[in-house]
Amino acid sequence: MQISAPCVVSLRWKLEDAQGQLIDELSESMEFFYGGDDLFAKVEAALLGQEAGFATSLALEPEDAFGDYDSELVCFEPRALFPKDVEPGMQFEGLPEGATTEGMSTEAIYTVTEIYPEHVVLDGNHPLAGIGLRMHLTVLDVREATEEEIAAGSIGEPMFSVEMGSPPDATLH
Repeated sequence: MQISAPCVVSLRWKLEDAQGQLIDELSESMEFFYGGDDLFAKVEAALLGQEAGFATSLALEPEDAFGDYDSELVCFEPRALFPKDVEPGMQFEGLPEGATTEGMSTEAIYTVTEIYPEHVVLDGNHPLAGIGLRMHLTVLDVREATEEEIAAGSIGEPMFSVEMGSPPDATLH
């Protein structure tokens, strides 16, 4: 079966930064809805008309992947609003109650990047925002999408979401 919207593709990939440093490797196949929200547009364009066995390497600029880094999504909040055991790398959905920053999304995922005695630095950017990526893809299988998958436009959570504050841990695993 050739890849065309709507269908489901099983992929395996290796993701590297522009310098060739490994970011993630999916050695087991994972299914994605083709023609919905599961894949980047540039990945879908490369897969169109292909079949199981197809392999390619794509260079993804930030605008093709997780977007440019936006310094407006970084904020400083009082240290007292966080648990005593807060550490860099921890993530919080939305800003803590009592947050002093205005205009930030209350639904975004924020990553703690730095901790100081008086404040905590939160970053609402996707961890791969602003990074050029190299993706090596292999198509393992192609099947027709079910009616439920077509209605949802997805197999589940979008794997490659570019929305502000998309969950980083749902991105490349």
